[in-house]
Amino acid sequence: MKQSDFIGLLIAAILLAGGVSFFIAPKLEKTAPAEQSAAPSETVNAATVNPADETCEVHVPAKAATLRRKKDSHYWGLADVDGYPVDFMVDTGASVVVLTFEDAKRMRLEPETLDYKWNISTAGGQTKGASVLLESIRFGSVEIENVEAMILRDGLDQNLLGMSFLEQLYSYEFRGKQLIIRQ
Repeated sequence: MKQSDFIGLLIAAILLAGGVSFFIAPKLEKTAPAEQSAAPSETVNAATVNPADETCEVHVPAKAATLRRKKDSHYWGLADVDGYPVDFMVDTGASVVVLTFEDAKRMRLEPETLDYKWNISTAGGQTKGASVLLESIRFGSVEIENVEAMILRDGLDQNLLGMSFLEQLYSYEFRGKQLIIRQ
């Protein structure tokens, strides 16, 4: 290969590399203002952009709350559900959030008027459930809206924080005696 051919290829490679960074740079500039507008109560994950190797990490704004493991080895948390305080036991095996009849009554969901048409299997056996849609469930700064839930007529002593809430989170992490939920 001639020296002039080699120099031509080298210049083409440099121009191509410059073109790639030209197309990447505007995308990074467009996303920067939105990331800076995170609310003060939110935690923003650290990120770095290294122009030398044109890599960047994803910025993920997150609200977080912590639920604690109690002596019974289950994770529990007190939530605000449609304006009412409700104590939940986390149950990743429950398809939906489940409320006891008593707590549903206290929350004025009028459980005595609902249609208990769903057959529900619990650790304690079979029971009947009525489907409801909760406006929101909030743990600290983490709030999920329009959560599917089930009210059980009987057979349940505690409310269950099931997957209809958990699957809408950005993440949840069991760390020692804490369950950290992030939105």
